[in-house]
Amino acid sequence: MKEESTLEQELHQICELCGREGVQTTRHHLTPKAKGGTHLPTARLCRSCHKQIHALYTNQDLITLGLTSVPALQADPEIARYLKWIRKQPATSVPRVRKSERVRS
Repeated sequence: MKEESTLEQELHQICELCGREGVQTTRHHLTPKAKGGTHLPTARLCRSCHKQIHALYTNQDLITLGLTSVPALQADPEIARYLKWIRKQPATSVPRVRKSERVRS
């Protein structure tokens, strides 16, 4: 029973980045683990937002651009444009994400 309630809770979260309710969230390390963020703050993000961040930016980009907090991510022009769109999508929507040229190379 306890496992079901935990899973149920995970499925009815609020994304800290886009604010959509009723989404399944994942833990995003605001400072990438590979850059020393293992024990630093994290944020609960829906899968769509989490995928989009990593499709747009490498771990090094996140550090270099100072995208290590939810407000900083929300203020980033690329992510802000995405957030404007994703907020209009239903919680069940998990759109396909294409990595940017910079991340792919």
